[in-house]
Amino acid sequence: MKLTGFTTLAVVAALAAGSAPAAELVFPSLSYRTGPYAPNGIPFADGYADYFTLVNERDGGIGGIMVRVVECETAYNTEKGVECYEATKGEGALVYQPLSTGITYQLIPKVTADDIPMHSLGYGRTSAANGRIFSHIFNYPANYWDGASHAINHILDLNGGNIEGMSITLLYHNSAYGKEPIRTLQELTAKHGFELTLLPVDHPGQEQKSHWLQIRREKPDYVLMWGWGVMNQVAIQEAANIRYPMENFIGVWWSGSENDTLPAGEAAHGYKALAIHNTGTDYPVYDDLQTHVLDKGLAAGAGDQIGRVLYNRGFYAGMLAVEAAKTAQEIHGVAEITPAMMRDGMEALVIDEEKMTALGMPNFGPSFAVSCENHGGPGLGAVQQWDAHAQTWSLITDFGVSDKAVVDALIEEDSAAYAAENNITPRCN
Repeated sequence: MKLTGFTTLAVVAALAAGSAPAAELVFPSLSYRTGPYAPNGIPFADGYADYFTLVNERDGGIGGIMVRVVECETAYNTEKGVECYEATKGEGALVYQPLSTGITYQLIPKVTADDIPMHSLGYGRTSAANGRIFSHIFNYPANYWDGASHAINHILDLNGGNIEGMSITLLYHNSAYGKEPIRTLQELTAKHGFELTLLPVDHPGQEQKSHWLQIRREKPDYVLMWGWGVMNQVAIQEAANIRYPMENFIGVWWSGSENDTLPAGEAAHGYKALAIHNTGTDYPVYDDLQTHVLDKGLAAGAGDQIGRVLYNRGFYAGMLAVEAAKTAQEIHGVAEITPAMMRDGMEALVIDEEKMTALGMPNFGPSFAVSCENHGGPGLGAVQQWDAHAQTWSLITDFGVSDKAVVDALIEEDSAAYAAENNITPRCN
């Protein structure tokens, strides 16, 4: 386990002067800059750290209190992730972002007992959206079951609302992460009458020849992918090798970054993925980032990932954490908030277009509100498509709702079972 810290200039100055450091707000970053998933972990961690640096340099912190990001290397390993949690929680950690479904599952009982909130943005245990059962877990703005529904909704839209008899294959990372959408897709199969084939890919995902031979033989109408890291790159290249139509190949939002498409070159043109936010740098906040972070040499990385999908996702996660902290400060009337107060701020978080515009991020992501009952927001998602000529991702749909009748029923069922197993009394009454 590697533990590093991004220490603010204010703390450094205080230590140099021989005085006690000023109060600070601590945000751990359970990152992975090493191992097979590092190419995806690095841009997210950079974006997350850079947003807090921007807030420190431009705004003087959050409510006048400077931020310190404590980064701990997990290598996308669940055991190391738990070790990182135990090593950092005593530093006043306000919220955890594990960036791993496996780590998230292990930390759910721990953060709840320790009264520290956790945000699994678009990943983790889907039923944690039920705030009545999962008091300290948040997965706004959307979850994996929403994602499965968004993919099917897009296919429905392309086919006039009727996909009965069509064949859809799910190519998934053989882990807790990859298995998340299966139950939802099975429910949607019963509802819409399509045929579902499941193809698991073992870690780290480089061995897929047999999978794509099967796809070539069976010729499914659509292929959905729940992949991560090198698995995505290999899948897109294998799809190109068998000339599978890229416009019928749709990844989840963790299978739709430049890391996934660039290695295949022109062959990746037309590939699609789900999205929970926008891409690019055409937002005023990036001008601020240039002035206050990049020009000062304070960027967490080399600066070459800015505007790319996973950097933007880390940046977005940082923004949501900061806005939740501001909300907590407003609720409790103090700047030096505790983890318990941060939880309250996350549960009362409202993100609308007016706020996003004020933050210099207009049309960057969907509007949503969190509540005691709903820790997942409305589950909005969009579809983006890769243009290999311009080497850019672009949204090709608006943010839309998932099939909440199916998704919410599954959330209620799964969270009720969890409550029964763990003797949890539902709250928010």
